[in-house]
Amino acid sequence: MAVTIKDVAKIANVAPSTVSRVIANSSRISERTKKRVREAMEELGYHPNFIARSLANQSTQVIGLVMPASADKTFQNPFFPEVLRGISTAAHEKQYALQMSTGETEREILEGVMQMVQGRRVDGIILLYSAVDDKIIKYLQKESFPFVVIGKPYENVEEITHVDNDNYRAAKEATEHLLGLGHKRVAFVGGSIQLVVTIDRLLGYENALRTAGVPYKDEYIIHEEFLKEGGQEAVSELLSLSEPPTALVVADDLMALGILNTLHDIGIVVPDQMSIVSFNNVLLAEVARPPLTSVDINIFQLGFQAAKTLTQMIKDPTEPTKRIIIPHSMVKRHTCKEFEAVVVKS
Repeated sequence: MAVTIKDVAKIANVAPSTVSRVIANSSRISERTKKRVREAMEELGYHPNFIARSLANQSTQVIGLVMPASADKTFQNPFFPEVLRGISTAAHEKQYALQMSTGETEREILEGVMQMVQGRRVDGIILLYSAVDDKIIKYLQKESFPFVVIGKPYENVEEITHVDNDNYRAAKEATEHLLGLGHKRVAFVGGSIQLVVTIDRLLGYENALRTAGVPYKDEYIIHEEFLKEGGQEAVSELLSLSEPPTALVVADDLMALGILNTLHDIGIVVPDQMSIVSFNNVLLAEVARPPLTSVDINIFQLGFQAAKTLTQMIKDPTEPTKRIIIPHSMVKRHTCKEFEAVVVKS
């Protein structure tokens, strides 16, 4: 016979209504009582019927996640498992499950979001990216549906709750680090120009050059996918120039790994002949050879704060719009060197 709330209440010596409030994590119940009830639930092997609760509360206890592209490409980049770990941790604390939506095209992704919203399959949505002229954001705003963006929205920033880094400043600091080592030929390898993170980092890079009086060269700007292959294609193009760069600002560690592999294959030594600063500071940055100097953007916190903020919005629809900036820091390792010792061979 299935264990019921009444069975738990009897063991914990409380009323069944108290057990229900503990399951809902009500602030009206003391921590001491919560502990006693939870111990009774564990002893009896009781698991709350969340489906019944959801029907009663008109809530699904599910958060929808919108990925930027097909899952096979997305999960090649360590950024996404780490940001999902942050989201999952915060969601678990509030007893929310996660539902993921992906698609090969923007239209497929939008259709998946519409199904989640119109079918009331989720209580709120987290977008794990921010793109130029995003139809999904416009749809969610039109439907007045709770959502949070990881990244800075392209437009109507003040109207949209989002969690982001100061990517402009982070890229400016990364570029200044290379300029400070004496490099004048600094290239930028970024992701799609349709992604706001790429735009912000490119602007930060450009500002650092102009402030230092270093010419901005269009041929030093390469845009590829945030994948290892993207880095390989980018560095091959840069090294084919008549005056190749001596240093690179790379917008993603996975791309930087592709660059390191390509440079090694053609006999260019990092950092003796090429200096590199990348972004994200995922594990592979530390285990790369040589270990990458990388800007730590606190990926886990991006996800954790996004989910925490969304659950607050779901609970209280009057929550004001928030702009949460997660701090960054540069982790200096072994891919940067002063220009005096650099000789690049094309």
